Amino acid sequence: MPIPIDHSKPVRKSAKESAFIQLQQWIIDGTLQPGEKLNDKELAEALGVSRTPIRESLQLLEAQGFVKMYPGKSTRVTQVEEESMKDLLPPLAALQALAAELAVPHLTDAVISLLENTNEQFAQAVQAKNYFQALKVDEEFHQIIVDTANNPYLSNMIPFLQAHVRRLFFHISMILTEKSIKEHTAIINYLKNRDTAGAADSMRKNWLRSIEDFRPLTSKQL
Repeated sequence: MPIPIDHSKPVRKSAKESAFIQLQQWIIDGTLQPGEKLNDKELAEALGVSRTPIRESLQLLEAQGFVKMYPGKSTRVTQVEEESMKDLLPPLAALQALAAELAVPHLTDAVISLLENTNEQFAQAVQAKNYFQALKVDEEFHQIIVDTANNPYLSNMIPFLQAHVRRLFFHISMILTEKSIKEHTAIINYLKNRDTAGAADSMRKNWLRSIEDFRPLTSKQL
């Protein structure tokens, strides 16, 4: 099981938190492949921690659906299932729409400017057909709105669904188009006008349309 040695190590976190974050990231980006058997001793050595936080992290990852533990046998990374996109996006769309509503009272010129600049970066990535960068910036765009909503429950729930969506994008991927740029612009305009209903509806449509656009990213498009 090849494990990178040059990974970043989060600071000021418990051993369990650090291990969980790193293992989840390796599962999302494919460093740890679907179906791969996980060895807690090897993982502990790679992360410089004892086996206890590794085991605790694996239990959390199983609860979130990233690994499957077979008592007395093995622990394996779960498979990536394309059809799960239809289950993931509707609840995520609803939560993101709510975040847009709740963000309106907290909006400042600085937040609007940040959204506009981020959407410009997103447009550049889309137009350059740098799809993985586009996905990364797209997530940053939406995170700005979630952070602005300043709701701890949303801030805890959205990352769980977002992590699974991100994993799907990494493994099967999705091509974001000019439509997404225009939808982001519409969301920004609704927010500027303090139109909570418009912002929420536009946000919901932006996420749900992804179900229709979702398709494998071939090697020719990379």
